[in-house]
Amino acid sequence: MALSNPYQKYQQNSVMSAAPEELTHMLYNGGVRFIRQAMQHIEAKELEKAHEKLVRAQEIYAHLQDTLNRDIEIAGNLHSLYDFIIHQLMQANIKKDTDILQEIVALTEDLRDTWKEAMEKAREQG
Repeated sequence: MALSNPYQKYQQNSVMSAAPEELTHMLYNGGVRFIRQAMQHIEAKELEKAHEKLVRAQEIYAHLQDTLNRDIEIAGNLHSLYDFIIHQLMQANIKKDTDILQEIVALTEDLRDTWKEAMEKAREQG
């Protein structure tokens, strides 16, 4: 597939050259972005678009869950957390409930920000 849009080329290059921890951060950003977009679509009564965004967010957290390194102790906790997020996203999608999404977006933003902070601390030490 040819990418004619310079922004698409930049995005593809960013992903292809990113370190694994950066890719995880990009996924967290995408999850938050899709949840926020879904909330806007629900408020605008664009329910099909909201559904699409919520499915994309679910796919991100399912991917994060599937790629956990089970040899690391915290992986079990993250697995449970991702499971909770996915379940809540499904419930919000079924009910088209922005209240559920408000809670989940706060949780996912905290998760993203914590990951970013951990990456920065790791860089300082390394």
